[in-house]
Amino acid sequence: MTMLQASLPTPVLDLPGATGPGRKAQISRDDIIQAALKLVGPHRSVSSLSLREVAREAGIAPNSFYRQFRDMDELAVALINLAGQSLRQIIGEARRRSHNGSSVVRSAVQAFMDQLRSDDLLLHILLREGTVGSDAFKRAVDQQLDFFEEELRQDLIRIAEAHGTGLFEPALTAKAITRLVFAMGTSAMDMPRDQLPALTEQLVIMVRMIMTGTQAMAEHPDLPR
Repeated sequence: MTMLQASLPTPVLDLPGATGPGRKAQISRDDIIQAALKLVGPHRSVSSLSLREVAREAGIAPNSFYRQFRDMDELAVALINLAGQSLRQIIGEARRRSHNGSSVVRSAVQAFMDQLRSDDLLLHILLREGTVGSDAFKRAVDQQLDFFEEELRQDLIRIAEAHGTGLFEPALTAKAITRLVFAMGTSAMDMPRDQLPALTEQLVIMVRMIMTGTQAMAEHPDLPR
């Protein structure tokens, strides 16, 4: 079972009256999401999909789509939410496996870049829809970034307390790191894969610079703001 299937345990509904060869008599939200994922790619946004082609890929009549989703916007937001959930799980596990602040930075950045290098379309959806999607899609992406920031804020506080280091404005520090990583990831989507290791090292250094800065500002409150 894939992470996508595990994260969306939806019941299968009976759809009476399916017509045409190859059309399914039963369909679930997950079936439609999987069909949409087959249609998107590195150079195609979710916002460019039509209801008819998603229905055709899922093997259902277009009207059957509405039994699971109100419209294509709702499907796109579901994909964005799923992408955020999946990535938070991966990066969260990487952070929990680390033992100190330095290794947490490298582990989290490496986990993010590994997903970017993989064939996981969910991360590409999360990055791309934040720049080319509708206002509703961008709000959904912003909400996922807020979730990332809150989880990172809690981790930063935990690490600072464990090591007795300062931490200036934990929420703002978490936001700076999260927005930097996602902005760099968006730029890296279309880069040749052999350039990504060097970018990963640069990103690790950038995040550590933010961490060094927040510790210095906490320890020296007289520093100019």
